[in-house]
Amino acid sequence: MAIVRKYKSIVTDFNNPAPGLYQVKFSSLSGKYKFRPGQFLHLALDEYNSSLPWPESRCFSIQNSPAVDFIKITFSVKGSFTQRMAKELYPGREVWLKLPYGEFLNRCFSMINSIFIAGGTGITPFLSLFTDESFGLIKNPVLFLGIREEKYYIYTKEIALSKSINPTFKTNVIFEDKDGILNIENIYQSYGNGFFYFLSGPQQMLSNFKEYLQNIGINKDNIIMDEWE
Repeated sequence: MAIVRKYKSIVTDFNNPAPGLYQVKFSSLSGKYKFRPGQFLHLALDEYNSSLPWPESRCFSIQNSPAVDFIKITFSVKGSFTQRMAKELYPGREVWLKLPYGEFLNRCFSMINSIFIAGGTGITPFLSLFTDESFGLIKNPVLFLGIREEKYYIYTKEIALSKSINPTFKTNVIFEDKDGILNIENIYQSYGNGFFYFLSGPQQMLSNFKEYLQNIGINKDNIIMDEWE
């Protein structure tokens, strides 16, 4: 199990590429970040004092490969904490990060027959793998990504890098306003049994997709979900 560390960090980039959607880059002020693809962090906006409990924080998937010297996250404004983030974060702002957490993509899985299914910002943990050199070892990976509409598809650079790392990578981007929502039945009918299904996205999507795959006979060990609880 990875050793969790607290990193005093500074915001190096903060932008709002689509309505209600934000991207943030952090650099560490207390040593190099250590994590593996698919892991997540806790972000605290308030000052941390080692003599007091860890302040209020929220979990966010790490979006970039461990090979780079920064951490990037994407978040949408959904509650009071993310509202604070949208208002209070700016380049030069100091915050505290606590990481790494999670084993989502660290479990053993076949180097073939891997299907990655993401809804919205659920793609971010996948991007930390897709942009890592280790992604080149996976044979014929497939991505299905559901996005509300084209203006929210802000991951083109990472996807292009992913395809340069692994030329066999096949991507399917479904825009809900044009194509409808992600359909797990259609995905299954195209690929069937014998695949590992990696799921990341809204909780309702995860529950529905897991239920469908289990009911259709997919082995539970072949259904791997990004769950923080």
